[in-house]
Amino acid sequence: MKFTDVTVRFGSFTAVDSVSLEVPRGGIVGLVGESGSGKSSLAKAVSGLVRYSGQITGASRVQMVFQDPYASLDPRMKVGESVAEGLLELPRAARPDEVTRLLGLVSLPADLASRYPRELSGGMRQRVAIARALGARPDLLVADEITSALDVSVQGSVLNLIRSLRDTLGLSILFISHNLAVVRYVCDTVAVMHRGRIVEHGPTEDVVGRPAHDYTRTLLEAVPRLQR
Repeated sequence: MKFTDVTVRFGSFTAVDSVSLEVPRGGIVGLVGESGSGKSSLAKAVSGLVRYSGQITGASRVQMVFQDPYASLDPRMKVGESVAEGLLELPRAARPDEVTRLLGLVSLPADLASRYPRELSGGMRQRVAIARALGARPDLLVADEITSALDVSVQGSVLNLIRSLRDTLGLSILFISHNLAVVRYVCDTVAVMHRGRIVEHGPTEDVVGRPAHDYTRTLLEAVPRLQR
């Protein structure tokens, strides 16, 4: 997927300012920046949730996974019903087997389909949200701060899942985070966003190891274990 001069405005405020970026097929591109940098606004533009100017090309199906899995899942619906929401193209009789397959892709047991979100841990709920997104067979998965609401103890397993899905499905992923340590672990390339613009972009190890922009260095200083 390719973004060319994408701009998002809310009244007189410009949240995203002429951003150009490409997510290659089968690649994981990190979009990193502090709260208010514009990264979530760009994600919503890519997902068709807000109006934008410019061009977004190269993907017909985009699915977004949000930060808070409990808020994104209907508490009145069982897990299987939530995952099946994206399977409208399948005959109804075929959907239970597909729900089982999708839950397996995110390393969840089939019997979880009969439970409600409130009965699951945060990490399990996020896996359910990912399974539901995969059901729509997206060309691009947009992961918006998907580990920031999780306990540190389960963040790593969700990040490993993202890497596994890329490897097994060839999935293209736009991975959004404020944490460069997380981005370093999961992403091939990273774009650093500040005040609505991309200020640095390149292979992850280059950006983390040899940052060229003062703002990138500021982000690195906030994550002591990444300092060299």
